[in-house]
Amino acid sequence: MGIGKVTEGQSISFCSMKSTSYWGRPPGDALLDVLTARLPPSRSVIYSLAMPTTGERFERAVAIMARLRAPGGCPWDREQTFDSIKPYTLEETYEVFEAIDNRDWKELPGELGDLLLQVLFYSEMAKEDGTFSIDDVLDRLSEKLIGRHPHVFGDVRADTSQEVLRNWEALKAQEKRAAEKNSVETKMRGPADAKEKPKSLLAEISTAMPALLEARKLSSRAAREGFDWPDVESVVSKLHEEIDELREELAKLPSAVSERTEQGIAGSGKLEISSAAREHLEEEVGDMMFALVNIARFLAVDSEGALKKTNQKFRRRFAHIENELAKSGRQPRDANMEELESLWQEGKLWERARK
Repeated sequence: MGIGKVTEGQSISFCSMKSTSYWGRPPGDALLDVLTARLPPSRSVIYSLAMPTTGERFERAVAIMARLRAPGGCPWDREQTFDSIKPYTLEETYEVFEAIDNRDWKELPGELGDLLLQVLFYSEMAKEDGTFSIDDVLDRLSEKLIGRHPHVFGDVRADTSQEVLRNWEALKAQEKRAAEKNSVETKMRGPADAKEKPKSLLAEISTAMPALLEARKLSSRAAREGFDWPDVESVVSKLHEEIDELREELAKLPSAVSERTEQGIAGSGKLEISSAAREHLEEEVGDMMFALVNIARFLAVDSEGALKKTNQKFRRRFAHIENELAKSGRQPRDANMEELESLWQEGKLWERARK
């Protein structure tokens, strides 16, 4: 190691009470000027040819995020808040899903990096507010991983995944009781005669998650308490029951509401129906979808993943219709339903022949 210029492929470390490091493709002295601009004159810059560790890489990412939020950093990054970043977190999560679904292993590291950026962003903003830092996030994660795996880091035995899940539920319940006790001790109480209602077992399941995932988690949690169908056939029967109830509601509507319109889209005319009728329809459709989620749960099928694959299949088959019609200079709206259906079936046969 020594003090001097930085060339490509070298690791830079800053001598301080808490050293940090840099790894990348530095373009020489100009980069050193940028990196050392915020350092006191007493600090020296040292470098080595050693490959950086995972910890050094992580510290570099944390340092970059701090620099972006610091005075003189990026105006856009400095303007962001917890609420403004939330939509990007969801977007990046779905892009991770897409890379996995596409088995795009070259793209996945970048998408995971974008998702990790969200964690660093929230942590840096919290550090600025004095609420927590990335160190707290990592400590909580490590403590949870160790605490939730006593069969690995402790003396508890769990030979099957079912036993592991049972242990997790017991540990989560224990953690919840401890958290509620601490909350009671620190929160100002109301009148002495006021009684708090006990929290539902389902209260721990977030209402902010996507509806399909929430439905699965709700039914799984209830099932662990013994509230469940005996077998998948019973859930299928429940689905048929919900379909029949939907048909009953449909029979009460004017025929024009449920028929295909001239535009080719059922309901595109937005005919008015009573708010009560709409609520009944929403309820029956929701019940039907809840039953479908539970069928998927019994079959150990990810309902979100299954629907995503069906969406992709629809895209491919509709693209086949578009491509075939384009040969004659037409679009789907230029064809009648019989021709569209014929091309759709042709697309299905074409897909099956490729498998």
